[in-house]
Amino acid sequence: WSEISWHDAIGRLSHRLQQVKDPSAVVMATAPVGAHLGMVVKEFISSIGGRHIPYEPLERTTLRASIKQVFQQDVMPDFDIDNAAYVLSFGADFLNTWVSPIRYARGYGQFRQGDGHRGTMVHVDSRLSMTGANADEWLYVQPGQEGLLALSIAQVIISEGLGDPEATHALTGDGTVDLSFVSPEAIAVEIGIDAEQIRRIARDFASHRPSLAIGGGSAAAHTNGLFNLNAIYSLNYLVGSVGKPGGIVFNPPSAFGDSAPATAPFADWWRLSDEMSRSRVEVLMVHGADPMYGIPGRVAFRDATYKVPLIVSFSGHMDDTTAMADLVLPEHNYLEDWGSDVPDPGPGYQTVGFQQPVVRPLFEPPRKHELHGTRSFPDVLLAVAQELGLDLDLAGETFREILEDGARQLFDKGTGSVKAPDFRLFWNGVLRRGGWWDTSARYTGPTPKAPQLPPAWEKPAFDGPRGEDSFYLIPFESTSLTDGRGAHLPWLQATPDPITTATWRTWVEINIKKAQQMDIKEGDVIKIVSPHGEIEALAYPHPGVSPNVVSIPIGQGHRAGGQYAEGRGFNVLSILAPLTVKDTDALAWAATRVTIVKTSRWTRLPKFENSAPDLAVDEERKIIQIAPHTG
Repeated sequence: WSEISWHDAIGRLSHRLQQVKDPSAVVMATAPVGAHLGMVVKEFISSIGGRHIPYEPLERTTLRASIKQVFQQDVMPDFDIDNAAYVLSFGADFLNTWVSPIRYARGYGQFRQGDGHRGTMVHVDSRLSMTGANADEWLYVQPGQEGLLALSIAQVIISEGLGDPEATHALTGDGTVDLSFVSPEAIAVEIGIDAEQIRRIARDFASHRPSLAIGGGSAAAHTNGLFNLNAIYSLNYLVGSVGKPGGIVFNPPSAFGDSAPATAPFADWWRLSDEMSRSRVEVLMVHGADPMYGIPGRVAFRDATYKVPLIVSFSGHMDDTTAMADLVLPEHNYLEDWGSDVPDPGPGYQTVGFQQPVVRPLFEPPRKHELHGTRSFPDVLLAVAQELGLDLDLAGETFREILEDGARQLFDKGTGSVKAPDFRLFWNGVLRRGGWWDTSARYTGPTPKAPQLPPAWEKPAFDGPRGEDSFYLIPFESTSLTDGRGAHLPWLQATPDPITTATWRTWVEINIKKAQQMDIKEGDVIKIVSPHGEIEALAYPHPGVSPNVVSIPIGQGHRAGGQYAEGRGFNVLSILAPLTVKDTDALAWAATRVTIVKTSRWTRLPKFENSAPDLAVDEERKIIQIAPHTG
């Protein structure tokens, strides 16, 4: 690497963009971005005729498609857990990492303790997650069978006359859809849940209103993920929870008239990899994304980048993608930068967050004429556009000016949480409060009609070995590293997983009895082998894991990222099968089967505290003896 000035860097990028003959050979990859940053990215890439491809490792493409099909909504609704009496969750680890865990955790606190009532929660999943551990009841379901269970619950509610009559007619196509094929007795063995238990859950869900059904996570990550989610979310119509407090609360369009951030399915990235391998991409610009880490190895995305003449990264740290870049234009840390955000999902009314720098940039040049240090990503795009002579349809020459114009639009509305006699006072008030919101600006559209339920079950497909010595592989986002973006931060590496308390390494959760049968103990190094590669992990025998499932956290196994991320653990995403969800082309990241092979090595699994099996156990009474407190 050679340090160059910002003037030189912007000149190099601008010159290369001017040389591109086919504008579609220019690709901008970002995390899903909205609000004013989304406006800048959209305007910049469209002005040069390039393509913008958003990237999410565990994408929400299928979730958004289901919300559109079931509720006819383009933006994510708010799940009003706060006011629900009964929550039935399928695969969505909403108390840990799914969509908006802080908002849902706050709602969960109100759900459990607010207004003198205690709501009931049942969580359906193929692994014991943080949400499952906090539920009143965790139901194990065979991977990919979540939608089948939801249909069976619907069948009980409909057949026993417990549901809303209008929704019942719509969901059954006025009686043309016969759901007897999913009666509890017909599918109990298939999904692994007792028929009477299914009936009990269905009756409780229908009778304890307002009740709310939520689906996502691994339930959406099978090849039949859209089928699963459509069946799950349709349950809300039967109990009258659509558009009502304690149920599905729809969000209005943003205060700026735009919709949710754009997304791109996994299949688009596979096609992009193919284009790159055939030298059809000339410039790849990447911001807020690390596709070289998150895309399954079978796609050979990393190898394909060698055919791209110029890769530009705007990252502030050396992640896997930045290490492959030709030009690095480092951005400010978020604490040093301006920004705005429209929450996705919103709280049920128009909300805009505004962000101002809280510290001066650490790498700010000591003298203004020096052209080194970090810069704001949108300001760099604006500078490149100016160098290219592009006339962007944006109200300002700097990102701060664009943000102020957005705030002025809110000021001109004359509504919301901030009132002031002039714009300058309004702007200061918005920055002081961290944003603007208008609780009266809510969804005003019609209540959607319930869609017809599918007349047949859509089975999941899996790639990998079969038989008693093979397992379903269920990756999951850990609380600390989530999808791996924070692996370079030691305090995140040291944050214990809330279920296992493990830190710093890649571990594999395996059923404790299955581990005994295979002579595997905690800390044994075992290989996890799929048709698309193999990784190693430290064994963690777990009583809350099914005998036919192994679970591995995402986040480790980076090729770059500094001493805390580089070469630590293994990347479970690299061995996933490149299967997609039917009708959405999203990555079916829960559709891989694997075998495990014990090695002769052992390493102590770093954990926050010791585990119960290491304590003295009274075999006769089967209880753990606790020594009396003497201190």
